Amino acid sequence: MVKLNKIYTRTGDDGTTGLVAGPRRLKHDLRVEAYGTIDETNSVIGVARLHTTDMPELDAMLMRIQNDLFDLGADLSTPETDKPLSYEPLRIIDSQVERIERDIDTLNAGLEPLRSFILPAGSRASAHLHLARTVARRAERLMVALSRSEGERVSPAAMKYVNRLSDFLFVAARHANDQGRADVLWVPGKNR
Repeated sequence: MVKLNKIYTRTGDDGTTGLVAGPRRLKHDLRVEAYGTIDETNSVIGVARLHTTDMPELDAMLMRIQNDLFDLGADLSTPETDKPLSYEPLRIIDSQVERIERDIDTLNAGLEPLRSFILPAGSRASAHLHLARTVARRAERLMVALSRSEGERVSPAAMKYVNRLSDFLFVAARHANDQGRADVLWVPGKNR
């Protein structure tokens, strides 16, 4: 377990941060941006959960995802190298991807079919889940860019997980809108 006695260390005052393994990185480094945006996604989900207390099944799924996002942050903050480590790094694994897929299927089974694109609106829970979805998509874009950068690796399971996450959040937002019945539909050209 992690034990933090002192919150400030002053080691980042020079604009760098320490990863779990490897040299210090600039705070605007793509890897730091990626796991920082995963942390941001987690925080937005935390706000959404303020509005899902009356939906215990969804709230439990979101709580599991929040824990997974800490795992993903740990995964991203421990760069994969060919050098052996003295410990087993925490990585996202396929069973976490499979579980989020089952959760998507569970929530999607009760939804009204889509007949149009929907606006990120409706209930408070839905609006916050849509916001979490867009932040998760930004995290995914950063992870893709990181994975394409020379000398950097992102595991296939981590990439799958973040891709499924935004799908989950979309379906969860619809679920929070009275099973999709309260979705706000996009009307193309409505205000011309």
